[in-house]
Amino acid sequence: PPASVSNGGDAGSERELVELKVIWNKNKYDVKFCLDSTGAELKQKIHSLTGLPPAMQKVMFKGLLPEEKTLREIKVTNGAKIMVVGSTINDVLAVNTPKEAAQQEVKAEENKKEPLCRQKQHRKVLDKGKPDDVMPSVKGVQERLPTVPLSGMYNKSGGKVRLTFKLEQDQLWIGTKERTEKLPMGSIKNVVSEPIEGHEDYHMMAFQLGPTEASYYWVYWVPTQYVDAIKDTVLGKWQYF
Repeated sequence: PPASVSNGGDAGSERELVELKVIWNKNKYDVKFCLDSTGAELKQKIHSLTGLPPAMQKVMFKGLLPEEKTLREIKVTNGAKIMVVGSTINDVLAVNTPKEAAQQEVKAEENKKEPLCRQKQHRKVLDKGKPDDVMPSVKGVQERLPTVPLSGMYNKSGGKVRLTFKLEQDQLWIGTKERTEKLPMGSIKNVVSEPIEGHEDYHMMAFQLGPTEASYYWVYWVPTQYVDAIKDTVLGKWQYF
């Protein structure tokens, strides 16, 4: 019967694909898309390619692309160029927030997802286990710094490290087998720490020696009772207020 023929015809045309060049933000995407799909469906496709939500897309083909019409209706042909204008949420945020703040937010997000101690660079050291001469830790107590150097810790290359707080010189000495770095306390921009998963009575701690996080000097297996005292000593109490 003729009906089935026309159905067959429809089915054939439904699958008729057209090759498009989608251009967005200096990126070009070659896309095969069904001629009988609507502008709205094309926007979904563009979303999957670019991460740009349909609501933020301006799609141009001989003027603004109508969402409700099919590509066939607006006479899109093979090789047609589809221009897309729009910024992803991240781009918009990056413009509206100072770059560093945006990066910190991203960093904070990443860190929320994954505790530091699970990150690869830290795992390398932590997987060695506790140093054999690790200092005993006391949970739930904050103690003053001991008068002796803090020892039995690793640095990020897995070498033994000890911390000496030279209060009279206002210096932190970071000692390894090879050498001792003598850092003025005032040159340390920040101190961050996080409990080590599975060994919460010890922390991994970083001293920020330069303007960015790239300058963190990591120390592992710091007994928890000294964490606050180290931060207070290095940063000075005033940092907290």
